Formats: sequence, structure tokens, C-alpha cells
Amino acid sequence: MAATETATPFADVFAPASEEQWRQKVEAALKGAPFSRLISKTYDGFDVQPLYARASGKPRAFRGAGDWAVTARVDHPEGAEANKLALTDLENGANGLHVVFAGSAGAYGFGLKDAAALALALEGVYLDAGLRIVFDLPGDTAAIVEAIENRVAGHDLKTLDLSLGLDPLGAAALSGEALDWPKAGLALAARVKALHEKGFGGVVAADGRIVHAAGGSPAQELAFALAAGVDYLRALEAGGLSLEEAREKIDFRLAADADEFVTLAKFRALRRLWASIETACGLTPRPIRVHGETAWRMMTRRDPWVNHLRSTVAVFSAGLGGADSITVLPFTQAIGLPDALARRIARNTQLVLLEESNLGKVADPAAGSGGFEALTESLVERAYSLFQDIEKAGGLARALASGLIGGEIAKIANERAKATARRKEPLTGASEFPDINEKPVAVLIPAPAAPAANPKALAPQRVAHPFEALRDKAEAAGARPKIFLANLGPIAAFTARATFAKNVFEAGGIEALSNDGFADTAALAAGFKASGAKLAVLCSSDALYAESGVAAAKALKDAGATVWFAGRPGDLEAALREAGVADFVFVGSDVLAQLTAALDAA
Repeated sequence: MAATETATPFADVFAPASEEQWRQKVEAALKGAPFSRLISKTYDGFDVQPLYARASGKPRAFRGAGDWAVTARVDHPEGAEANKLALTDLENGANGLHVVFAGSAGAYGFGLKDAAALALALEGVYLDAGLRIVFDLPGDTAAIVEAIENRVAGHDLKTLDLSLGLDPLGAAALSGEALDWPKAGLALAARVKALHEKGFGGVVAADGRIVHAAGGSPAQELAFALAAGVDYLRALEAGGLSLEEAREKIDFRLAADADEFVTLAKFRALRRLWASIETACGLTPRPIRVHGETAWRMMTRRDPWVNHLRSTVAVFSAGLGGADSITVLPFTQAIGLPDALARRIARNTQLVLLEESNLGKVADPAAGSGGFEALTESLVERAYSLFQDIEKAGGLARALASGLIGGEIAKIANERAKATARRKEPLTGASEFPDINEKPVAVLIPAPAAPAANPKALAPQRVAHPFEALRDKAEAAGARPKIFLANLGPIAAFTARATFAKNVFEAGGIEALSNDGFADTAALAAGFKASGAKLAVLCSSDALYAESGVAAAKALKDAGATVWFAGRPGDLEAALREAGVADFVFVGSDVLAQLTAALDAA
């Protein structure tokens, strides 16, 4: 650009648009539909608007400076094998380890088998090289903590970045067993004080991942972590630590899922919530240590490659939301113990976002965004209200024992299950766009069967499991069940609904047999007979349904088919059912129940 030239004043070229003008455009696009169609509601009960004004003057709570730590899982049961995998991760870009023990909140079927495995697992790992080490401990921690103390002996503990993760309240929630908190709190305080005197930093973990994995909402996850943190703060102060010392011993852990906006806001909200607790205690708020882990709940066994996409969104959101360290569950975690390839991709997911996209360079990039600030504020308000309910119940241990927390989480989990069954919350590769011819992926050890859980336990669950169970049932029969796509009329008439029907039935492991369509009902019935299928789904346009849908359904029924109908039947429902239609599949129908019935009939 020449010295005399100036930049184009874009702000003057494009006149600013007002919200009123935007609404006029929206109303025209909606063609008479209510504006409320653009407003979504979260499981925590607050609205998400389609447009927000710029926010200003909102309080901010920063994480520490610099990139978040890339922590790789150390979860092979055998210490020596876990060590090989961990060293490979550290040699190829990871700068932290997430050491998982069997039976812990983050185990998901695996983890170091015992305390003796720890020394082998961390052989050759230079703890004083700036590594972030996060431990996931089971309920019985005495032997493991002793093993950790032995491993770090001789180090200046003030230079190590360790998060031991003592969490008796979380262990009680995970097991469903009642906890005598006054007694357990005193024991925890004595242990933490002893570790404090030896120089340990982060010792206790307030872990919200347990609530997320059990199906809870973001505000429930935050309230649980906040309540645990406050109970630990009280216990440590009663055990002889000052409030200043006590807060330095508490770390936080949250799950990150593929709901980008809410996840980002959730991590921001935690810092705001804890800052308010510190202020109420007479402390000047300081940055807390928050560890994020991509959510177990969103992982799928079917078409696991899509887990890469979900995990990338989760890391992006947790990182921009202010996580200090993040662990990515490898994409095969739900299938078995991940191999080197899966671990490499998990590691590189973070490295690409950090080193190529520079996502860790801005302290709080969502600050001032109307949408993110509104979501953060809503989560803060809802989570604090739930936290107050826990306090009124006498603290977290009593709220768990009374069923208050479990009951509320179960309500949300049931709502989510209904939304999943109707594909209002689709899971690509499981409930939507399934690949029934997918090739198996390699794992080191197949996943064990989930143990029977205490009914009071906040047991981890995956949203995709019901659909995966149907796929397993379909494939256990040997020959895969089939459904004939009864395409009536020209291609333009049936393609949309045939594609929809194929997507629906293959989500249950029922192979859809396609064709180029049939001109009349006789040819349609003959085509079904030739297919060898037991099921048929009628696919066509509304116009052809009105003209010959009933006759086509009767012809298929007479030919021996269990007949399904793609689309809403409208005024034809009674006639179609009389003609033999078993059920109707459409956007919003209970696909899970329909697939269960279809498999029974196949």
C-alpha cells in the first residue's frame, strides 16, 4: 500500500444493523413460525437465545498464564507396560501424565492394578522436568499415597506440579456407600496436614466428572464440585491448616463434552463460583487449578472414529474456558485399552490446537461475548442455587446419603435418555449416520463388562449404550436382520424418506435394502418378496401416500411383511394401521423403542 493510501473504512461502508432489523429478517425467514423456535433450553432450565448483545463489566477469573498441560493417561494395569506407553507420550509432545488407578473415578474399566505398579509406571519419568502429574485414586488410598511419597522422595516438592487427588466424598458418590463425614473429614485433614508439612501442594480434588459421567447437568456438576471444595476447605481448617494453606491444597476436575458453548461457559463459571467462596471466607481470590477430561459420557463404541470430532470440540472448549491441564480419552477408550495409535491421536489433538492454533495464548478469549457471558452467568446462578440446597441438606455427604443428589441427577439423566431415544440429541455413528459395515479397530485389552453398581452410586454411563446394545443384539443373530425399503414412485418422490429410514433402521443394526423404486403396488410387493427380508418400510411423498399409500401398505402386508411407514401419517393413520402398518418413523419418534420392536419382528 502506498504511503498516501489509507485502509478502507469498512465500518463506514457497511452500516450497522439494529436488533430490530435482525428480527424483521428472522420473522421473514420463519414464515409465520414463532420466534421461540430459535430459543433452546438447557437441562438446567435456562434459555439459550439466538442473539446476544455485547457484554461489558462482567467479573473475570483467570487461569494461570501459558498453555494448558497436555496430560496423557497412564492406565495400563501392568506398571511396566504403562511405563512404555507413558514414555512414548512424553517423548512425543505430552508434558504431563494422568496416572489412573483401577476403581477410580476416571478408570473406565482400566487403571494401574495396585500401588506396587506405580514405581514401574513412572520409571524414567523426570518429575522435576516441569511435568504436570494428575493422579486418579480409588477409595482406599493409603498404600498408593505411600507409594507416591516414596517415588518423589529426594525431590524438592515445591518444584513439582502434582495433583494427588484425595477425594473421599467423590469416592463415596462413586460407590454409593454412606460416608461418616465427620470421621472421614478428620482423617483427611490429618493426612493432608502431614503431606503439607512434607511440602506437597495440590493434595485434594473436588471432582465434578463423577456427576457428568452419571448423566448430570452442567450446573449439577459445578454444584457438586463446589460443595466438595467447601467441605474440604472446612475440614482442612478444622484440622489445623489456615484457610490460605487449605485452599492451596484443593484442585478441581471437570468433564468436557461436545456441547461447545456450555462446556466453555462451565469452566469459566467454576472459577467465578470458587472466587465467590474465597471472598466469603475473607480471602483474596487466586487462580485455582482446574483439570479437564474429555467426557466418558459422549464416547461411542460404534464408529469410534467420530469420537475424534467430539474430543476435539471438547478440548477446544475446555482450553478456552480456562483448564490448566487436559486429558483426552483416546477414541477407542469405550472399546478397550487404547493402543499406541489411539494414544498418539489423543495427544496430537491437543498439540495441534496449542501449537498450530495457539489456543492457549489468550487468558479468557470469551470475555465480553454476550452469549458466553450470559451462559456463564446462568450457570453460576443455577449452580450456586443447587450448592445452597446441598448446604441446607447438611453438606455433600448427607445430600448423597439422603438421595437428594442422586435423585436430581437421575431426573436429568432420564430426560437426556428420552432425548437420545428420539434423536433430539443425536450421536453421530451411533444413533445417527451409522456405519453397519465398519471395520473393527485394535485395542490392547478388550473392555471388561461393567460391574453391577450399587443403586445409590453415581455410576458412569455412556449415552450411546442403548443403541449399541441393539447393534449387538442384531449381530448376535448371525445373519444380519434386513428391512426392505419399499420405495414407491420416482426417485424424487422417495429419496428423502428412504435415506431417513435407512439411517433409522441401521442405527439398530438392521440392514436397509435399497432399490430404484417401483411404479405400482404390485411391483412393490413383488420386490419385497424377492428381497428375502421380513420387514419393509414404505417410503414416498405425501402426494403418493395420499393416492396409494394405504393400498401399498396392504400389498406389503399381504406379501408377508411387517410394515413400517416413513413419515407422519396425518389423517391416514387409522387407514394405514388397518392396512397393516405396525408403526411410523419420523423426526422425533421414539426410535429406540421402534428399533427394539423391529428387531423382535425381524
